[in-house]
Amino acid sequence: MSAGEIAVLVASTAFACAVVGLLVTVVSLRKEVGRLRTITDELRRQTVPLVADAHRVVDQAATEMERVGAVLDSTESVHATVDSASKLAYRAFANPVVKVLAVRAGAATGIRRLASGSDGSPRNGTPRNGSR
Repeated sequence: MSAGEIAVLVASTAFACAVVGLLVTVVSLRKEVGRLRTITDELRRQTVPLVADAHRVVDQAATEMERVGAVLDSTESVHATVDSASKLAYRAFANPVVKVLAVRAGAATGIRRLASGSDGSPRNGTPRNGSR
């Protein structure tokens, strides 16, 4: 065997080992791809219903938000109505109530003076400051 034949034999053996290594690697990669495909299918089976549920929940939440918005609009309208009614009632009743309280206070003062017999002038009928 010559040196060239030995070099060819070593190169052939190295090439055969490389091919066997690549075949082992390809087989291993095919197994991993198969496992990944199985995991992907399982993940898809689990996530598709979850995504559908999430869409349904989001739609329900949007509907509820619209209802809450309508309730808030109604509440603001009622608040504005009550506020204007309160201001109107205050304007309508404040002046008469003050007048009634003033008349009551004046009447109470007059009744107290009549009851005590003191009207603020001397008994002879002449006013205090000397004028008639």
